[in-house]
Formats: sequence, C-alpha cells, structure tokens
Amino acid sequence: MARFSSVKGQYVYVEVNGIEYKVYFEENGQGIPLVCQHTAGCDNRQWRDLLEDPHITKHFRVIAYDLPRHGKSDPPHGVEWWKEEYKLTTEFFVQFVRQFCEALDLENPVFMGSSFGGHAALQLALEYPDYFRATIPVEAADHTPGFYQEWWHHPHTHGGEVCASGTWGLMSPQSPEKDRRLTWWYYSQGAPGVFKGDLYFYSVDHDLRGKLHQIDTNKCPVYLMTGEYDYLSTPEDSKRTADQIPGAKFIKMNGIGHFPMSENYPLFAQYLEEVLQDILKREKALPN
Repeated sequence: MARFSSVKGQYVYVEVNGIEYKVYFEENGQGIPLVCQHTAGCDNRQWRDLLEDPHITKHFRVIAYDLPRHGKSDPPHGVEWWKEEYKLTTEFFVQFVRQFCEALDLENPVFMGSSFGGHAALQLALEYPDYFRATIPVEAADHTPGFYQEWWHHPHTHGGEVCASGTWGLMSPQSPEKDRRLTWWYYSQGAPGVFKGDLYFYSVDHDLRGKLHQIDTNKCPVYLMTGEYDYLSTPEDSKRTADQIPGAKFIKMNGIGHFPMSENYPLFAQYLEEVLQDILKREKALPN
C-alpha cells in the first residue's frame, strides 16, 4: 500500500506594505506554533525532516514557509517586479514574518530561522518581544559583512551551480553525504538573483551592533545555535552575540555546519530538543 506523509501544504495570501504575496507553506503537528525560515537562496524543503519528526510535532505545530521568490512562493503580485533588482531588506523581512503569522492567526508563535533566517530571528526578538513566544536564531550573529558579491549572479557563471557549490564547504564533513547532496540540490534550483538578493540583508542591511542589549529575553527568550563548521557566522560570532543579549542562551553544535536541519537532521534534532524542552518548561512555569 502507498505511504503518505502527514505534512500538508497550501497557499496563503500575505500583504506587506500594500503589496500582496502568494505564499506557500507546509505544516504538521499540534500545540505551540513553531514557524521555520529556510536559509538564503533556498526553500522550505530544508525543514522536511523536522516537519515529520513525531517527537517534535507532538507538542509543536511546525510551519515552514517559502519566502516570496523562493520555492513555490511567487514574486509579488500586481507590481512589475522584473524591472528592479531584488534586494531583501530588514524592514520587509520582519514585516513579512509578522504578517505571515497574522494571516495564519497564530498565537504567540516561536520563530526559528537559519542563516539569514537566524538574523531575522534576532531582529524579531528586538522588534516584537510581546508577540513571539521565543526565537531560535540558528547560525546567526549581530553582523556578517562581506558576502554580498556580484559573482553570485553574473552572466559569466551558472547561477544555480555557483550558489549550490558555495554551500558545499559550509557543511560538516561528518554529515551524511546523501543529505549534503540534497542540500546542494535544493540550492541549485533557486531563481536567478535570489541568493544574491538575500545576501543583501545578510551582509549589508542586517546590523544589530550596539542594539543587542535592548532585546528583552524576559518577554522573548532567545536561543542561539551554531554549528562548529560554520565559517560565515562562526560559533565565536554567535557566542559574542549571545553574550550581549541579557539572558540569551548559546549552544555550539559539534559535528554540524551551516545547514544543520538539512545536512544532518538527527544530530541537529538532539540539540534542538534541548531548546524546545526549555521552552515547554517555561510555559508550564508561567502563571495561567
């Protein structure tokens, strides 16, 4: 007999600054909403194993979306998006996440993002501490300059292969080859200029230096998680960031690189379980 996944996918229309976006997302589970953002230039396929993890979906409603222009999510409707260069900004990113959560009528979700999604998690903790139950910045730091480069989108290169191959050395050599190959495969399918446009936020517009102390972890706990093989946002960068946020927690993930949820999910899940259990314990400790 055929075997079917319990994960369900659908579209939702999200409006940001008066412009409508048709956004694809997948979900599974019940309980506390756990909203997941993929890495720059990729899509929600990175979260497939998490979406099907019964230990997590027993207590969390896991929701993984494709940012507009990524995966199955369209560019903006009603505007001539093809006439301008795509550059993801902090203002749009945080507004989009908030509006996406509002569109799904989520009550105090947890937000987890990786790489540029991890940067967004820090921004959200600063901007919306009363709305988000907690944020989990994965492979994140206060500032990561230097990666917004022309060669990510250039007529002399094959964009898909260049972007995908740029991810290879960021993964741990101990991670299973089949999963590293899939991570490479996902990246090879990004639309032209999208990875570069994402890196505008990652390396240029995201800068929380001098602002981290303003994050209130009494309202919105922050858990930074970084793999030891990540050379974009190193464990030292993430720890330095966590040390500037009063009450934030930092976890160094041994044996993992920049794409923990897709390159070695079983190992990543062991570290993530510690964080999610802490969130559940905090919920039980709060007065009704």
